Formats: sequence, C-alpha cells, structure tokens
Amino acid sequence: MNDGESEIDDPNFFFAKNGKRDPKTELDATLDAFFSDELKDDNSSVCRFPARYEWLKEKLDADDFPQGDCKEYNKVFKRVDPKSVTLVFPSAHINSPASMFGHTFLRINSSYNSRLLSYAINYAADANTETENGVVFAIKGLLGGYFGKYSLLPYYEKLKEYRDSEQRDIWEYDLDLTQEETMKMFRHVWELNGTHSYYYFFTENCSYNMLWLLETARPSLHLREYFSYQVIPLETVHATESEKLIQAINYRPSKRTTLLRYEVLIEKKYLQKPIELVEEKITTDDIITDESITLEQQRYILEAAIEYLEYQMSKAKIKKEKYLALFHTFTSMRAKLGRGKDIEIVRPADPLDSHRAVRTEFGIGSVDGNARTYLGIRPAYHDLEDSNYGFLRGTQIEFMDLLFSYSKEKDFKVEKATIVSIVSLAQRSSFFKSFSWRTKIGWDNDYLSDKTSFYGGVGAGYSWGNEFAYVYCLLDPLFYVENKFVGGLGGSIGLSVDKYKFMNTNIELTHRFYTTGQEQNIAKISQGFRVSQNIQILLNYDYKEKKVQNRSYNEDTVRAMLKYYF
Repeated sequence: MNDGESEIDDPNFFFAKNGKRDPKTELDATLDAFFSDELKDDNSSVCRFPARYEWLKEKLDADDFPQGDCKEYNKVFKRVDPKSVTLVFPSAHINSPASMFGHTFLRINSSYNSRLLSYAINYAADANTETENGVVFAIKGLLGGYFGKYSLLPYYEKLKEYRDSEQRDIWEYDLDLTQEETMKMFRHVWELNGTHSYYYFFTENCSYNMLWLLETARPSLHLREYFSYQVIPLETVHATESEKLIQAINYRPSKRTTLLRYEVLIEKKYLQKPIELVEEKITTDDIITDESITLEQQRYILEAAIEYLEYQMSKAKIKKEKYLALFHTFTSMRAKLGRGKDIEIVRPADPLDSHRAVRTEFGIGSVDGNARTYLGIRPAYHDLEDSNYGFLRGTQIEFMDLLFSYSKEKDFKVEKATIVSIVSLAQRSSFFKSFSWRTKIGWDNDYLSDKTSFYGGVGAGYSWGNEFAYVYCLLDPLFYVENKFVGGLGGSIGLSVDKYKFMNTNIELTHRFYTTGQEQNIAKISQGFRVSQNIQILLNYDYKEKKVQNRSYNEDTVRAMLKYYF
C-alpha cells in the first residue's frame, strides 16, 4: 500500500466496496468472509486468498481458524514446489523500441535439478504488441491505457519467448530469499491471479511489480523507495544488489549470440552452408561426403543449421511440418558424427557493471575560440557516446537530455533539449541481415541556424562490424523549425570503436540537403574514457557549416566533459 491506498485497481481483489482506500474496513470484511457460512471449497474466500489467511492466522495466533478444501491451490502449489527465487533480466532487444530498456520477471525455483522446470512470474500490459500500432502502444502505455496482468507459466516458455524468438540474452540473479519467504510470495501471486491494475510504462510497469512481490516476501525490504518518477528494469536489478539480495549470477546466451559464435567457428567459405541446408538448397549428404570439409567443420555446420532452423521456426518463417522433418534429419546426421567440443561463448559484461541511468555532466569548452561552460542532466538512459560496457552494442535510448552553456559575456544558451532519441545500429552478418534505424525529436543546434531549433528526424540504413569496431551508413529525412519549416535529407557514415572497456571512440560525418536549396556538412568526433563504473571523461569536437542572413561560416566546438551516473 502507498499512504493507506492499495495499488491494486481491480475491485474483485477486495471484500469491502471501499477496500482499496480503507484498510480497516477491508480487514473487517476479510474476517467476515473467512468466518462466513460459505462452502469452503476452491471458490471460497479462504482458498482464493491464502496470503491473507496465513497472515491473519499468524497475527491472531488463532487455533480455530476455518479450514478450506483448496484442491486447486494445493495442486498448483505442489506442481510449482516453491523453494527459492531468481530475478531474471532479459537484456535489450536491438530492434524493438518497447524492449530496449530490457525486462524483469521472477522465477520460482523448485526442488528439480533443472531450472527449466521451474515456473516464472511475469507482469505485462494486456496488449498485443504484434498487432497494436507502435505509436498507439507507446501513448497508451505512458497514460495507463492498458491493464497489467500477472501470469504464472513454465520458465522454459519464457526462455523461448525472450532468448530464442526475441534474440535477447538472459541474466539470472539468484536471490537471498528463504523457502518460507518464497512460499509467502507464491501465496500472494495466487491472490493476484485474474486481477488487474493499470499499467504505466515508466512507473507501475513489469519491474516495479516484481519489486512489489519481493517486498511481500520480505516486508523489511524497501526496494520501491529507490524509485520515484521512473522504474527502469536494469535499475531494479541494481536496487536488489544494493539491498544485498543477489547471491549468484548465471548467463544464458540467446539464439542470436549462439549463431554469431558459429560465424566465428565456421570457416568463411562454409558460412552459407547452414543457411543452404535450412533452405534445402543442399542436403546433409552434401556436407558429409565432401572430403574437403574437416570433421570439426562438418559438426559446426550441422550444429549451426539446427540453431538457425530453430531460429527460423521461432520467427514463424518456416512451417511446422518442414521444421520437424529437417530437425530430425539434421540432428540424426549430427549424432552420427560423434561428440565434438562444446562451443565456448564468452560471457559478456554483466549489466550490473554498466553505468546507472541518470546522468549529470559538467565541462568546459569553446565555440570558435570563445570559452563556454557546460552543464547537463539526463534522466534516462544511455547513448552511443556513453561507455557501452554492460549494454547492448549499437543501441541508444534517451529521454529529456538537457545541455546548457554559459559564457563570460553572460550569454546563456540551451544547447540541446532532446525529448526522445532512439538508435538501433544492428550489425549485419551471415545469419542476420539486420536493419539499422534511428529517430530523434527535440531542440538542438545542429542545423543551418545559429539558434537552437526544434527538429525531428528518422533514419534508416545498415551497419557492419567486428569485435573491434562497427561502421554504419544511414539516410535521415528530417525537418527543423526556426522562423519557418525547413525539410531536408541527410546522409551519414559513422565509426564506433568499442573494443576496450576503458575507452570508446565515435566519429560521424554527415551531409545534408535542405528544401531551401542549401547544403550542410557536419562532423562529430568524441573520445570517451571510462574512469569508473559511473564516471566518464568525454572529449568532443564538432564541426558545423552555418548559413545565417546570407553569411556562411564554419562553427568549431571543442568540449571536455565530466559525466557522473547515478
């Protein structure tokens, strides 16, 4: 509850009509329901609300509490077998704006040795993101236009959804909750079954409700107090670490990560063969009978073909009958080749070691030789100039990025006020013909005018890379507004060097054509140094061609910024 008011919005969760806002009345109504003459079967209040039942029985130290014949609850409880809890963080999905923040849910671990047989607790907006218009989804998600609902389902199904279909690496954080605390959480989840609350993308979202469940398991926790105006999934993982809840960490690579590893292991001349096998352009006999292909390479080709086949199936790009036939053929032939080496996938940087979401920055610099002081703040979340250690490569998502400057001539200026900026530079490879894009809206000083102008733009193109760096090229339709509306089309090429943990380099060259008939060249170079997890030094150089009142000139800006994340 917050200030005496429940955060559950569904009236079916309460016995009293005003139970949401009056806990005493709700308590009295609960006791009346428990001690009523109702039949104590699965539909009774005793069986529907086991968390309240156990809590009241303990607090009242009562021996004469009514007993219920809760067959369904006991059956599910036995199947789930709650022993401990793991916080699961599927990392960002590179080409899905709704998933770029990541996601969190809970896994209830059982006495089974395999965690795949455990059950997952998930909370999500009751919306079909496949059919819902993206803009409508974002607006309704911000304004509470959807109900959020809990679900309890097998963990392996969530893995199929996030790791296989959505290409998201999975991070599992085992939590320091006792079996009794885990059982308490399960009882509360049971009470929430079938209920709803309003879903808000930034606040009462998936991650917020997972913190809420952890607090019901251990009331001494105050995880939600870490957040006020926004709840970012990765930040909730940081919160559990701050509360010293995390005991162990496990990493599960996605299908994408696994296939990219096979791209390294398979010799370049054979890289198309797994795809050709799935597309039935060649057969497994063509691989096995080719004496020029070593046994190890044959194994890798068939293993990659199996992974790629499963990936195609998860994306509904192949029919089930064809999938089953090919899967049987590939796995049978692979079995005949004997056991080979297990592929080694190097665990990437733990998201817990990445910088925090909120950023402040301070620096000094000059514009055409005139000294300026800079001050900035950004509530969320990450950009390409930040250290990408612990983040998904080539991704950026920012909200309300503000940068101000001041000169000794008492000239105060808003350098930029970004409302939202999203970038997805997905590198293309043999298995993944990814599409890169970006969009941005707000105010900045990157246009022909010498004033900060309102602008909007969206770009699309391609990106390629290796372990050392990646390059990209994008076409950007855009507009800006000064005294009038000006449209334009820009072309950009860029390079990002991100091999090393302690530094990152970004270079972007842009040429723009405007509807006024004018053209503009822009160059941006930045060099970042990661001093610690939450401190970065950034050196910038910007070159911009300006045209103001028939006067053309070049603007050169250099800055040295100290950035702190919290």
